[in-house]
Amino acid sequence: MSVSRFIRNPLILNQSRNVYTSASMSQANSWFKKIMSQNISPMEASKESHSRMLSDKEIVYALHTHNVRPDSTQKYLENYTKTVQLIESKKDLGCDLVGSWSVQVGDLDQMLHLWRYTGGFEKIDMAEKEMQRDQDYEKLKAERGGLLRARHLQYLLAFSYWPVSESREKSHIYEMRSYRLKPGTMIEWGNNWARAINFRKTNNEAYAGFFSQIGRLYNVHHIWCYENYQQRKETRELAWSQPGWDLCVQYTVPLIQDMHSRILVPNEFSPTQ
Repeated sequence: MSVSRFIRNPLILNQSRNVYTSASMSQANSWFKKIMSQNISPMEASKESHSRMLSDKEIVYALHTHNVRPDSTQKYLENYTKTVQLIESKKDLGCDLVGSWSVQVGDLDQMLHLWRYTGGFEKIDMAEKEMQRDQDYEKLKAERGGLLRARHLQYLLAFSYWPVSESREKSHIYEMRSYRLKPGTMIEWGNNWARAINFRKTNNEAYAGFFSQIGRLYNVHHIWCYENYQQRKETRELAWSQPGWDLCVQYTVPLIQDMHSRILVPNEFSPTQ
């Protein structure tokens, strides 16, 4: 089967979308044949939850996704800057802002804010009660609601095999690659990516990896950090040149229901730049 016929086949379009790279046509043809011929073995039953098996930290992350009205971006950023300052002034909340980004490519007029709660869901419960009693916070929250078209909150855990995310000091672009997996495949995904992440540590581009706990389930978010688009291109091509990376992709593509990529730029008040 030729590559062109493979891509036109609607039955396998969803599995192949966004996976093709700049590899040669012969390499691509070989890679597609591997996916076509592979058999995915059923996973063994487990008596442990995904969170216990994949994450070893008592840290919960909150990913806030805000779709901003196009005419309200500046007002929104001013509002959220004040919100961040207010939250960080309360030292006993046990929460801190990890990163804040505007989408540059993908879902435009969208802002992403990643908060970290040290102490798990107990800290989230305490922080919510504390902030609900703060009239200034509630006022900012109400004002912000009038500037949005939609919003979504997800609680996430970090994959234990990913490097610990560290703030970057100079200007970068970030890529968030988000995957919706088939139910029941999270452990298999984790087992494969525990090996795959070793191919992506060369240029320190691996920033963070998460899986959802509350919100849209069976969601995975990988965040990569690059100096610019050219470095992104070169880094991804380098991964494909290493023996073994293609197998990791081969084994994980069939686990995906859909995926999308967003390029993010840090907001001024973001701790990571």
